Amino acid sequence: MKHDHPEKFAPLDRVFSRIHRGDRIFVGTGCGKPQFLVQEMVRYVKANPKAFFDADVLHFWSLGVSPYLNEDVKRHFRLDSFFISGPMREAVNSGRADYTAIFLSQVPDLFHRGVIPIDIALVQTSPPDDHGYVSLGISVDIVRAAVDNAKIVICQVNERMPRTHGDSFIHVSKVDYLVPHDEPLLELEMEVPDEIADRIGAYVSRLIEDGATIQVGYGKVPNAILSNLKGKKHLGVHTELISDGIVELMQAGVIDNTRKAVDRHKTVASFCMGSESTYEFLRDNPAVSFRAVDYTNHPTVIATHPKMTAINAALEIDLTGQASAESLGKQFYSGIGGQADFMRGALLAPGGKTILVLPSTARDEEVSRISPLLSEGAGVTLTRGDVHYVVTEYGIAYLHGKNTRERAMELIRIAHPRFRAELLRSAKELNLIYKDQAYIPGERGMYPEELETYRTSKSDMELFLRPVRISDEPLLKEFFYSLSDQSIYRRFISVRKDMPHERLQEFVVIDYTREMVILVFEQDGQQETVIGVGQYGIDPESHTAEVGLVVRDDYQNRGIGTEILNYLTVNAKRQGLLGFSAEVLVENRAMMHLFEAGGFTIEKRREAGVYELRLWF
Repeated sequence: MKHDHPEKFAPLDRVFSRIHRGDRIFVGTGCGKPQFLVQEMVRYVKANPKAFFDADVLHFWSLGVSPYLNEDVKRHFRLDSFFISGPMREAVNSGRADYTAIFLSQVPDLFHRGVIPIDIALVQTSPPDDHGYVSLGISVDIVRAAVDNAKIVICQVNERMPRTHGDSFIHVSKVDYLVPHDEPLLELEMEVPDEIADRIGAYVSRLIEDGATIQVGYGKVPNAILSNLKGKKHLGVHTELISDGIVELMQAGVIDNTRKAVDRHKTVASFCMGSESTYEFLRDNPAVSFRAVDYTNHPTVIATHPKMTAINAALEIDLTGQASAESLGKQFYSGIGGQADFMRGALLAPGGKTILVLPSTARDEEVSRISPLLSEGAGVTLTRGDVHYVVTEYGIAYLHGKNTRERAMELIRIAHPRFRAELLRSAKELNLIYKDQAYIPGERGMYPEELETYRTSKSDMELFLRPVRISDEPLLKEFFYSLSDQSIYRRFISVRKDMPHERLQEFVVIDYTREMVILVFEQDGQQETVIGVGQYGIDPESHTAEVGLVVRDDYQNRGIGTEILNYLTVNAKRQGLLGFSAEVLVENRAMMHLFEAGGFTIEKRREAGVYELRLWF
């Protein structure tokens, strides 16, 4: 290498003598950080304390040691980061370093237009190939633009840096100095998912369709999400970060990129943080393309992917759907990064989805991450219009197209049970929900997720049956007003036709230990439409329950009523009940036939045009 390009090699002191006071020094990203160059630069300035002063160090994401943050070189360096990771969090919040808040997709443009000029770029590359090209390897992101615009480019050439495909190549003629130094690349240890993360991952996996293109971040919860995708088929990847979990799914054949509309057969990412085995997988692998963030993160590019599914984490979300992923109140924690880019791109994609994930609590369950209002000073990373789904370990809330009352009820439903009553009180004070909104605390009001089930009717309809939730009032209102007058009269034996909030609460706010309301949905994509309702209320003295059900008129005579009754019967038996009671209009022959075919021992008494039934198991 030195023989072919002798002019690119010089003693390090001469290399670093090219830095002048006030220069802007760019440092490569994450696990691609040129550790040796950074350490040697700081060593040089300590040995030559008058060499330069007040140089700005710019980077996106930093791992490992950042010696330019040390107190003894504060006259020489000032960090300005586009994202805040662990090593610099205290420095930014104490005022010793700066943070530039910006969509990551827009950073390259700052370099290209000279809004932020780059004087020196310190990057890490693979050795030159036979054509004289080095590769930026696992860190292309904003590094590509920094190298293209820097006055002086200094490359740490490392045999351990994999040669990657995409926008990673730089011809040595564009490099000012080559500094050979082999050392292990930084690795991001894969966090093992705990029970909470795994539950979130299981919920998210329900929302990801076969053939979808996904973007997932890093950390315990994203790792759990990826580990729950092993049963999916033909997933694609267009993401900012490639991690060990994505590589494992590629090796398992789950990610094959065959259904992508653009970059088909390619996993597209801008940088990688993972393990040595992942770096070796990426070495000269044509199935992975590393692109700059003005491509990977550009919303219009993201939007070209059908079924684009962006999955990102938040620190806090308020009851209207505003979320912060960058600060804990007034304390800066991370940054805008690429989250908003991907969420907005996915919103524009055909069949796209945005999924925001967060554990329901923080600080050892002392604080709810779902709050009435964002904490004072918190940055709004995602607006109320950016999020389709919010997922905690307590379930999935769907916000898209919902009004503020519906959003608040959805989010309260997936909050930690300890905080739900408090959130309800706050929501009432903020006039977000009905002032008389009821709530049953504790185990009695805990949604029994284990009772969710899928059935196939006699007419081969795929049905989803689940218990009612406190947030289902809008669905039930729509259902009841879709019924004909005859269906309403036969179900309730009443001429009353209205179903106001006060009455709907009787159906959605229930004590699951004493009653049950079951909703039936046809499996029809993302649209939730109730087509049937069944319920019973327990009489503890007789160990029986009064039962009733109704099916939407345009779905009657298709076996749905049979599935509802069978399901209610199974649940009632599990609760130790001996049978049902029911009142049926004599004219309602369809309902009588349903009960008679249900396998019960029936006692029947007729009075004033109504059958009073005892249905023994």
